[in-house]
Amino acid sequence: MYNDFLQNSLEPIFADSSQAEKRTVLIVDDEENNLQLLKRTLRGKYNIMTAHNGQEGLDLVKQDGDNIALIVSDQKMPVMEGTEFLKEVEKIHPEIIKILLTGHVDTEILVSSINDCNLFQYILKPFEPADLQVSVENGIEKYNLSISKRLMLRDLSELFYKTLKSISCALDAKDAYTNGHSLRVTLYSLMLAKELNLDNRTMESIETAGLLHDIGKIGIPQSVLCKNGKLTDEEFAIMKSHPEKGEKIIMNIEKLKIVSNWLKSHHERWDGRGYPQGLAGEDIPLSARIIAIADTYDAMTSTRPYRTALSHEVAIAEIQKCAGSQFDPKLAEKFIAIQDEINNARQNVEEYYNRYSYLHQYLDSFHTASALAS
Repeated sequence: MYNDFLQNSLEPIFADSSQAEKRTVLIVDDEENNLQLLKRTLRGKYNIMTAHNGQEGLDLVKQDGDNIALIVSDQKMPVMEGTEFLKEVEKIHPEIIKILLTGHVDTEILVSSINDCNLFQYILKPFEPADLQVSVENGIEKYNLSISKRLMLRDLSELFYKTLKSISCALDAKDAYTNGHSLRVTLYSLMLAKELNLDNRTMESIETAGLLHDIGKIGIPQSVLCKNGKLTDEEFAIMKSHPEKGEKIIMNIEKLKIVSNWLKSHHERWDGRGYPQGLAGEDIPLSARIIAIADTYDAMTSTRPYRTALSHEVAIAEIQKCAGSQFDPKLAEKFIAIQDEINNARQNVEEYYNRYSYLHQYLDSFHTASALAS
């Protein structure tokens, strides 16, 4: 399964960013004659939606805002004036381009519109239809550019994510006994981290660290990495160098600088008897303490050259026994509290990983937003 994923994971991912021929423009004006003039001015080139006041317009935006590229709104209207309406639009759909029409110059309204509504253009009435057409065309160009940037960001994020997963699969493939190890460690780490209510940025970094936690094993000889038997003291010293090797591999990548320190620390122990620095207690980064528990649990419940897999119950009992010595006692307690969910996840890694993965959900939201906007 993981070899198949490795083969297919770096397939071309850059989506077709060409824009649809027609974008949707929402026109809001309480005077029917003005509304019809605006429709005649813009029809043919755009899909047109109309509303007779700000509240009607806002209801349309709430209902179908993902498909609206630009709004042309009058200022003086009953129920809700233009600036109030556009201010509410900015809160829920800031990507929509906003043009305000007004019958007279009002400096206060102008300043408020620019600051609070992120106004694209302020047009005085009466207007020349050709001038309005140019303003709308320029606004649509700006909207298309923002969509293109969003698609590019999505593609780069997806490339980064798939590269991480490919690297982790390649690492695991070096040893048949550790196939899928990095993905499982990442999953268990995310499940434990979720219990701590950590912020999204930290969750993303923990996921990255989990996928890459053993990247330093690239520098470990295969004869040591896959030895079928107990390691000699010299071989064990070589094996213990992999956290520092991992840090060196990724420390010069700006996006991964913080993660590199977590990789270096994932074999430290709560009591200070770990390696490579002998850190203790809360001097060990939180993410490294989380990964340490997940890593140990997966190592115990996986078959290795020197022993068969231990049961879930035995592994949990060992984590409980080592709380306060090898592991952060509070984190061990939380891990034990969700042990049933951990055991269920162990039986269906891919399904649970997609459920807990921050990066997967982040990209899903990108795809949804991009599909709606295209």
